[in-house]
Amino acid sequence: MAATLLPTLSPPVSRAAAFLLLRAPPKPLRTHHHLFRSLLSSASSPSTPATLRSLAPMASAATPDRRDLLMLGIETSCDDTAAAVVRGDGEILSQVVSSQADLLVKYGGVAPKMAEEAHSLAIDQVVQKALDDAHVSESDLSAVAVTVGPGLSLCLRVGVHKARTIAKAFGLPIVGVHHMEAHALVSRLVNKGLDFPFLALLISGGHNLLILAHNLGDYVQLGTTVDDAIGEAYDKSARWLGLDIRKGGGPALEELALEGDPNAIKFRVPMRQHKDCNFSYAGLKTQVRLAIESRNLCTDGIPISSATAEDRQLRADIAASFQRVAVLHLEERCQRAVEWALKMKPSINNFVVSGGVASNQYVRTRLNYIAEKNGLQLVSPPPSLCTDNGVMIAWTGIEHFVAGRFDDPPAADEPDDMQYDLRPRWPLGEEYSEGRSVSRSMKTARIHPSLTSMIQGSLHK
Repeated sequence: MAATLLPTLSPPVSRAAAFLLLRAPPKPLRTHHHLFRSLLSSASSPSTPATLRSLAPMASAATPDRRDLLMLGIETSCDDTAAAVVRGDGEILSQVVSSQADLLVKYGGVAPKMAEEAHSLAIDQVVQKALDDAHVSESDLSAVAVTVGPGLSLCLRVGVHKARTIAKAFGLPIVGVHHMEAHALVSRLVNKGLDFPFLALLISGGHNLLILAHNLGDYVQLGTTVDDAIGEAYDKSARWLGLDIRKGGGPALEELALEGDPNAIKFRVPMRQHKDCNFSYAGLKTQVRLAIESRNLCTDGIPISSATAEDRQLRADIAASFQRVAVLHLEERCQRAVEWALKMKPSINNFVVSGGVASNQYVRTRLNYIAEKNGLQLVSPPPSLCTDNGVMIAWTGIEHFVAGRFDDPPAADEPDDMQYDLRPRWPLGEEYSEGRSVSRSMKTARIHPSLTSMIQGSLHK
């Protein structure tokens, strides 16, 4: 039987019950965990209004302190092993990331089995360092949050196993986190004034996603990638141009593009004939490869550091031209998404841009132009919180934990070889009717229901 890891098993916490949670220090919270869950059950039942009335004065009698809540976040969805400890008020106590950059260079990308082995070797040290840097131990924690999808199954399993091992040993509740939701919500940690609803663009090596965030756990998907994401296009183009990608293909290509002419090569902007918000970067990647071949540019075994001045300039022109068109594709889709989002929610004030590619300054500058043109404020986390990290997992865990969405501690007799409920392909929200892509829906099986539908389903049980 598979262990479930849902952020949706409990009904939403009433304000009174949430205050009781936040007033309790971490250790008593675990001691009275089952009592707290029974309070949630009674507080959410329409047949027990007297219970709610009796709880409310207790909650208002004291000022809640979210600092009493301590969350460990664990992230192993792809090629970085990350952990962090965050307080309930958003104070980051520690942040540790172990990169697999050398493996990426060696294998020309993410090799799932090699990535799994690297995670397995690093996970214990990364989590322990996160605890040590935060000056806490497992017994001080209120709960553990861990990425359960989307991502690579082999990699996800390493983080989930570690999280459940800790939760079982110390009787901790556990929160299963959606990786892309975490990218969106981390902006609420660094921008305390960021309220729902907002528009978000989530861009990384494996994902392009435009969402309208109505509320916590309530999202509408406006657009996604039909094939390759922008981060994948950056990485492949950087590799073909012979760049040093140990610190990431995106940063390497962005740096070289500063030396080039963005109009030197006439690449075609993808999908202009499709009036939706979906993305496609496979064709642009092919254009880059053909541009390299047609100009007899030999980059195999000749790194950029060894290139002649003429060779380097040509590579820079290709990089700059690629970047201009890749980001122009983002701009066009985002402009349409803004129009759709404002039609549905005229009260939107913020445009969130997050994910690894959001670290790119050229991307931020161009998307800030889109935001300002439409009267929106661009909100983007600092680069250290754009790439995959444990902070975003811990913070998303906090948001759902306070809302009452978490699993009980694993049973003491849970076997070590438990089959976990992992979600490699896990949509964040339901597709907007005008944004559906028939070609994509035919190619991609939706193995799991969206996070939004799961949460809405739990509310109507």
